[in-house]
Amino acid sequence: MAARPQTFPVAAAPVAVGVGLALHEGVFAPLPAFAALLGAVFITVGTNLANDYYDAVRGADTEDREGFTRVTAAGLIDPATVKRAMWLTFGVAILLGSYLVWVGGAPILVVGLLSVASGIAYTGGPYPLGYNGLGDLFVFIFFGLVAVTGTVYVQAVSFVAGVPVAPPPGTLSLDAVVAGVAPGAMATNVLVVNNVRDRDEDVETGKRTLAVRYGVGAARAQYVTLLGLAYLVPVYFALSGYGLAALLPLLSLPLAALVAKPVLTEQSGAALNPALERTGKLLALFAVLFAAGLAL
Repeated sequence: MAARPQTFPVAAAPVAVGVGLALHEGVFAPLPAFAALLGAVFITVGTNLANDYYDAVRGADTEDREGFTRVTAAGLIDPATVKRAMWLTFGVAILLGSYLVWVGGAPILVVGLLSVASGIAYTGGPYPLGYNGLGDLFVFIFFGLVAVTGTVYVQAVSFVAGVPVAPPPGTLSLDAVVAGVAPGAMATNVLVVNNVRDRDEDVETGKRTLAVRYGVGAARAQYVTLLGLAYLVPVYFALSGYGLAALLPLLSLPLAALVAKPVLTEQSGAALNPALERTGKLLALFAVLFAAGLAL
């Protein structure tokens, strides 16, 4: 319950897209790709545990909460245990990252440490990102641009001898960054649904998400904009020489319309909790189709 497996598509989707792009570029390497997947999952779990712990100790999770049960605030697990679990989980992520550093060198060391630090700073520290409207940017960058580019990079660099201090030529590409926009946008939408649902509670507890700062209407416009941005990315690749197969994610458009409807019309937990999970499932389906399209 504390790990929140419903958020795992956010971790796995960019890795899948990175694998699809690596297959297209002829640099697929299964072991670095698998290590990247495990690292992403453990960073996600660590961030979830940090969120659970810090929201509880800051008083942001109240008895009026409409979202999924938080184990610290609900008294199911004592705060000290959740905090230890958080550090242990991030420790496992760093351990996995040590292998990726051995493969990818200093660039992966920097990215890995920043990912862990940002996961903690999302709700912890003196200036928590999620409390100051920066959570969306964090998710878009780390679970989109960084995750896809990093996944492609660790596979490509595994074919290069030695431990690099800087990215070797040919291991980073603009296509990897552009590909990361799609899962980044959809992963951010998972957070948007969460923020629309929790807006009233966040107002009371002083959590200044974008939905609090600019209102539910703006958050819903953000959801639609990010959804549209995600679906433009396969079109870019189809027009850039990847062929019609790159348009495979467009097959998920009917599901996207169904998922978006309650987000644009409802605000209760009863309606938006299922919408949050379905947004995650849409992200997973989109990523699988996109990965397949890029590989083909």
